[in-house]
Amino acid sequence: MKQNGSINLFQYWNRLRNGRPAPKRTEIEPADIKSLLADTFILEKDTRGEAVFRLAGTRLCAVYGRELKGFSFPSLWRASDQRLIAKLAHGVFQSKSVVVMAFEGHSRNGRSTSFELLLLPLDGGVESPRSLGVISAAGRPFWLGADPVVDAVLESVRVVDPDLEPMYLKNRPAVTVPSLEPSYGALSGSEPSLGSARRIRHLLVLPGGRNE
Repeated sequence: MKQNGSINLFQYWNRLRNGRPAPKRTEIEPADIKSLLADTFILEKDTRGEAVFRLAGTRLCAVYGRELKGFSFPSLWRASDQRLIAKLAHGVFQSKSVVVMAFEGHSRNGRSTSFELLLLPLDGGVESPRSLGVISAAGRPFWLGADPVVDAVLESVRVVDPDLEPMYLKNRPAVTVPSLEPSYGALSGSEPSLGSARRIRHLLVLPGGRNE
């Protein structure tokens, strides 16, 4: 976690859960996170099992140029990323995982900026799973909130163990998300050879790296 919004919301959530997998949704007090409310949101499952916005802060709605309540959460990303986003949201609902994502948002007029998203589980009971999240812009470009973000490309994902020390979480490497679109080389059969790579059981070992 790099953005203050993510760090502050995680710390609040972590205090509330007090060792449990997640705090109850009724324990969230908006007054306790009033400085974050404009950028926060709550997700719920709809009748199809899809993650949709139950609530979204005013600044977050302004970033996307629309009221997000009732909209599909994965629909904020381009089609190639939506399946992965849906699986991550499902993991937060069902497995009480904590997810941090970095993504690039693209505006209607072709501008772009980086964002960090934190998704935290809430205990709403078996029938009413919920999750609490915050989206923080890495910077505050002048156009944000006036030129709506209409597309997003996922750049990295971290699935976090919330029982680890927060200082360690800040240093935990992200997993870069590769493009799901096949390369020209893969389609044509001309993908370059892996050269001197060696296979050891289920691992592929590439030459190079640290020399002693």
